[in-house]
Amino acid sequence: LPLLLEATLLRLATGSHHPFYNGFYYNHIMNDKGNGQEKVVYFNGARLLVETPKDPVYSFNGGNVTLPCHYRYEPDLEAKRKIRIKWSKLRDDYTKEQDVLVAIGKTYMAFGDFRGRAHLRQAGRREASLVVSDVRLQDDGKYRCEVIDGLEDESDVVDLRLQGIVFPYQPPRGQYKLNFHEAERVCQEQGAILATFNQLFQAWSEGLDWCNAGWLADGTVQYPIRLPRKPCGGLQLAPGIRSYGPRHRYLHRFDAFCFSSALRGEVFYLDHTAGMTLEEAKQSCQDAGAEIARVGQLYSAWKFLGLDRCDAGWLADGSVRYPIAKPRTNCGPPEPGVRSFGFPSKGRFGVFCYKER
Repeated sequence: LPLLLEATLLRLATGSHHPFYNGFYYNHIMNDKGNGQEKVVYFNGARLLVETPKDPVYSFNGGNVTLPCHYRYEPDLEAKRKIRIKWSKLRDDYTKEQDVLVAIGKTYMAFGDFRGRAHLRQAGRREASLVVSDVRLQDDGKYRCEVIDGLEDESDVVDLRLQGIVFPYQPPRGQYKLNFHEAERVCQEQGAILATFNQLFQAWSEGLDWCNAGWLADGTVQYPIRLPRKPCGGLQLAPGIRSYGPRHRYLHRFDAFCFSSALRGEVFYLDHTAGMTLEEAKQSCQDAGAEIARVGQLYSAWKFLGLDRCDAGWLADGSVRYPIAKPRTNCGPPEPGVRSFGFPSKGRFGVFCYKER
């Protein structure tokens, strides 16, 4: 029996190589009258239904989250049934991307990055909810809860969204210097990941306006415009997300749009009377039991913790920036935001440090 169970789990895990939709084979059988009308046959005499919340489920980096999923029968079946449950993470176009977990009864197996972080919550009758601990930036997206009862197979989708912020990024060597893979790397170096289109769209709806094109996670290049202007697609175009479409991931070069979520720690500012060089700034953070903050951490502290400091400070990438939550005289433009002095080769400034709680 253990070997049979293991084989079944492995077969479920590798099932992503086959087309997902199998309702035609199991549920929908053409009648034999030749009039083209379908009739539905349920093999156990009851209809299997899978239900998940229609609204997104929100979490944050490092948190724990439950993706609700329940199933039932119409009419109800009192007898216990041996069902199988499978969770998959989907691309935005609803095609399969990644196996998360499969289960038969109380035995389950998680896969890939979800090993040790994902399990089923079966606290109630006919519950198939997925629990994910230590949520990561890459967990943002759509998940399919699939329930299999013999030949019947039904599913529904849960949308997990991380509370986060999208910020444009270009490296010290200037504008449009990153191919897709370099853009992925620089976002990771700044405590972030490449943003998805949905994340960029949300940021645009919240006010992000940026005229430089940047890579997104799907390999497209886009940029958000709130105020149409001549250098940014022209005055005749309405506000929205401008798109260059998919670009060559090695040959074409742009900036990056990175996504960072809420912090598990705190960002704080250190200064000396005469300021510090970048190396002195790194050492000062270490002496305080912290590390020099990354760009994504500064943006997150500004957005989620209201960090407001009108003093410029070093960050890990060699840039000098400062966060303004309450705009005021001598602290830059009249809008809130993270101001940047670029990547000075000389100069002495304070430093923003990050410390885990």
